[in-house]
Amino acid sequence: MLPTLVLLHGFTQTRQSWRRTANELAPRYRVITPDLPGHGQSLHKTASFDACAAYVRALGPQTLAGYSMGGRIALYTALTVPGIERLVLLGASPGIADEQERQARRRQDDELAARIEQIGVERFARQWAEQPLFQGQPERVRNAAYADRLRNTPEGLASALRGLGTGVMPSLWDDLKRLTIPVTLITGERDEKFRALAEQMRQRLPNATHVEIPGAGHAAQLEDPHAVAEAIR
Repeated sequence: MLPTLVLLHGFTQTRQSWRRTANELAPRYRVITPDLPGHGQSLHKTASFDACAAYVRALGPQTLAGYSMGGRIALYTALTVPGIERLVLLGASPGIADEQERQARRRQDDELAARIEQIGVERFARQWAEQPLFQGQPERVRNAAYADRLRNTPEGLASALRGLGTGVMPSLWDDLKRLTIPVTLITGERDEKFRALAEQMRQRLPNATHVEIPGAGHAAQLEDPHAVAEAIR
């Protein structure tokens, strides 16, 4: 029987964002790509880290991978759920260490959630794509990412932001030292912010490697799914 690999998508994405990477990994793994709460066709209404960890545990992954928000959920799960043998984090962080900064981010996330409900998915998706984090993406990637975001609803995204945003996530920086399973940190070459975070994480994790995807930005699995699949393998 093939080992189970669970791939968790980022905020505003759906399971479809992993499609090309999952296809490359299918010969080696039993790949599961769920829609996270508030996204796509997910039937899970409770958007919280504990609820997501319980859901992921039920999927039985030997290897757990996540991108951005999905990476934060994957890290939280690996620290709270036994049985995961390997962790892969793509463009992810352990949260915000400073309490005041975390509270400020929570207020920002709450305000953004209210704005999403007010302006709708189409307008929000266009604005979200203009962040510096996504600059430099090829047009095909921008178009695919926009189409994927339209699979969501304003209410779902707002719920996910309030329950799974960086502002409500507990800081896991001090917990990294007790995560002894192998951890692969993946970042795009152009993603300076998360490259720096990955290096800080690598220094604290007992058993971690950092893989950089040449030419890619924050959403490396969309820009170069083959290279990301290779890194996961």
